[in-house]
Amino acid sequence: MSQSSSLISEAQRLAKMILTSKKVVALTGAGISTESGIPDFRGPSGLWKQVDPSLATIQSFRLFPEAFWYFMIKTANLILKAKPNRAHYALAELERLGKLSCVITQNVDGLHSKAGSKSVVELHGNMREAVCLSCGTVIPLKEALKKAKRSCLRPYCKKCGGPIKLNVVLFNEPLPQEALERAISESRSCDLMLVVGSSLQVYPAASLPEYAKLRGAKVVIINEEPTPFDDNADVVIRAKAGEVLPAVVNLVKRALSSF
Repeated sequence: MSQSSSLISEAQRLAKMILTSKKVVALTGAGISTESGIPDFRGPSGLWKQVDPSLATIQSFRLFPEAFWYFMIKTANLILKAKPNRAHYALAELERLGKLSCVITQNVDGLHSKAGSKSVVELHGNMREAVCLSCGTVIPLKEALKKAKRSCLRPYCKKCGGPIKLNVVLFNEPLPQEALERAISESRSCDLMLVVGSSLQVYPAASLPEYAKLRGAKVVIINEEPTPFDDNADVVIRAKAGEVLPAVVNLVKRALSSF
């Protein structure tokens, strides 16, 4: 079977699963945004091949904030200028059609919202803003970047003088409690979970398909690389999300229009 015919077959299978499910939830990771020009973390050309991952720990940030902000100034424009790709738009369209309950994302790029998704759970925070670690004051990212440039890469809060950090979850930091609780609740109450572009190596996000599976949900993984959950998934599609999901959405729309 050729790759194109195999892809069509997988798209048809997934569309049927979506149409017959009562509640579909998507969990997305860095792999969905690589087609928007944002590098992933653990792939062959991933970010951690270029930068020491210890830079992204909360301990490192507290000791050496300059290194973190130097890295952010270099990479922020890449992420801020990125545009949603076909996979992001496909998930937003599934939501509009009433066939996707929410997107739970490990990404901080905001591309799901830019694509039109309304129900988005940002497990690892976002790059739209920065936060004071002392008083919790939140400021826009652009303002934080200006502060970093003016203060020798050690931006401080105007209100209390505390250190300012990008509002993303660093390694060894807890996830936002409200976002985590909602993600677990959505995972436990769905009957189909689409895992798109996640390596499923970072916990607690990697445990969400387990929550879904334990409650009887089917799990579909769409990822170019193998994941630790592949053997437990009901369907594994080894392809780009931007190729698979638009085809699935077209099939879902065609089926819904015939009802």
